[in-house]
Amino acid sequence: MHPTDRRRTLITGATGFIGSHLAARLVADGWEVHAVLRPESQADALPPGVVPHVHDGTTAQMHTLVAAAAPSVVFHLASVFVAQHQQEDVTRLVRTNVEFATQLLDAMAASGVRHLVNAGTAWQHFENGDYNPVCLYAATKQAFEALLTFYVETARIRAVSLRVFDTYGPGDPRPKLFSVLDRIAREGSELAMSPGDQLLDLVYIDDVVDAFIAAARYLQAGAGAAHEIFALSSGDAVSLREVATRYGRIAGRPLPIRWGSRPYREREVMVPWFLGSPIPGWTPQVSLEEGLRRVIAHAQSRAT
Repeated sequence: MHPTDRRRTLITGATGFIGSHLAARLVADGWEVHAVLRPESQADALPPGVVPHVHDGTTAQMHTLVAAAAPSVVFHLASVFVAQHQQEDVTRLVRTNVEFATQLLDAMAASGVRHLVNAGTAWQHFENGDYNPVCLYAATKQAFEALLTFYVETARIRAVSLRVFDTYGPGDPRPKLFSVLDRIAREGSELAMSPGDQLLDLVYIDDVVDAFIAAARYLQAGAGAAHEIFALSSGDAVSLREVATRYGRIAGRPLPIRWGSRPYREREVMVPWFLGSPIPGWTPQVSLEEGLRRVIAHAQSRAT
């Protein structure tokens, strides 16, 4: 066993919004952090101190990579997200969310790596179903978990899958709600939106990172079943219209939104999945009000 075995980790998706924050926190906490990168990814996008490993797409090279990293726990966050797929999205959804992820599992099994924290999505539970995917993206996340069962049964891998809801935080580069609200607040341009009655379950990035770390500790403590599923939820769902109202109030600028000028999209999630339990030992600490203040303060500081 490596002398720092319990403090070595491998992260997929480490250049993404959640993954980069998780990697930075683990480095700050004294972990040796390794990251899987695609050939087109930029290693300089990683937080300082993270060791990059470029994956060429083959299973053989994934085996070599995992063996070199020798992690005690793997955080799997890499994915392709498409809310409503087109035909050209099918291949990359399956290659990343199923094929790449299964290569990772196979390499873990070969190297005797037993602990996996997997990022799933609450969209696997449309209308609170045990399994009812909102979209093909959610279906591929479920497909990976079906494959995970094989490795749990045959390779003694133990896993926690976190059902991730809506995540946000300062400097989020993803084209999501708050980047749009920031733009219309600055430009004063009108935005066509749905009626806005869908409920959002927004979890601040620091709380998201805390949940992933709590999941790793849970696994390393030997608690629970071989594969457990927990909800990474704020527990405080708020309507889209109310979120926009609060954003405008804190930003000091009413937002020019034309509510109801666009239809809800097909299979719109009106009420988030509420049947999951949080990871033991984790409770979100940042309220939506405080999170919005941080997001807006950061956006305004960059605009000046």
